[in-house]
Amino acid sequence: MPDLKLYNTNGGVTEVAPRLADAEADVQSIVEGNMEKFLGVRFLASEYSTGPVHGGRIDSLGLDENGAPVVVEYKRGVDSGVINQGLFYLGWLMDHRAEFQHLVRDRLGATTAAQVLWSAPRLICVAGDFTRYDVHAVREHRRSIDLVRYRFFGKDLIGLETVASVTGRTPAPKQVRQRAAGLPPVRAHSGVLAELAEAVDEVLLGLGDGVSRVQRKQYRAYQRLRNFACVCPPQKTKLLV
Repeated sequence: MPDLKLYNTNGGVTEVAPRLADAEADVQSIVEGNMEKFLGVRFLASEYSTGPVHGGRIDSLGLDENGAPVVVEYKRGVDSGVINQGLFYLGWLMDHRAEFQHLVRDRLGATTAAQVLWSAPRLICVAGDFTRYDVHAVREHRRSIDLVRYRFFGKDLIGLETVASVTGRTPAPKQVRQRAAGLPPVRAHSGVLAELAEAVDEVLLGLGDGVSRVQRKQYRAYQRLRNFACVCPPQKTKLLV
């Protein structure tokens, strides 16, 4: 990673070398304090206990922009165990849906708790770096996993870079993908707007690896770590993106 140059008000240039955190807790603290801004995830809980039988603590729990449950795990440096650890906790979460919804109800209200999107749970791993084996491993899983590399710059700056973003869905022909996602047949809409909706869907999904599509009742979201586009159902004369 190249050095970051910071320009001060006097016109000089300050060289700031990227560095790792002194401790894992430093990364966790700053991400949790800015989770919605950094990751598009509403913060729910820190160091959440999974109970005496399971015997673990989830670093961070959250809810993303589309209502999907999110487990966030942190490591100071390179540690391939972060992926397996996160998947372990994600499995626990899927087996304890009522407990998670109770947490959402307490933090965000009953309406939000009733709309949790259980079909698209996510794991976000934030670490100093990842190996090529980590990137390969996440592509072999069926879960939605994001690998995010961090670096601190000086005392006040942090950089986050998405290393890999996997949806957990197996690629399929366009018509099959639409049905698998629970989408209404595009041809149910009429004429030109139906073709436009198909074209927009194809373009957004084709913007690169790691783009996922999440269907909600009111909209269809396109996501790479966080939403970058939302498409509303076609209306009589327009398609709102």
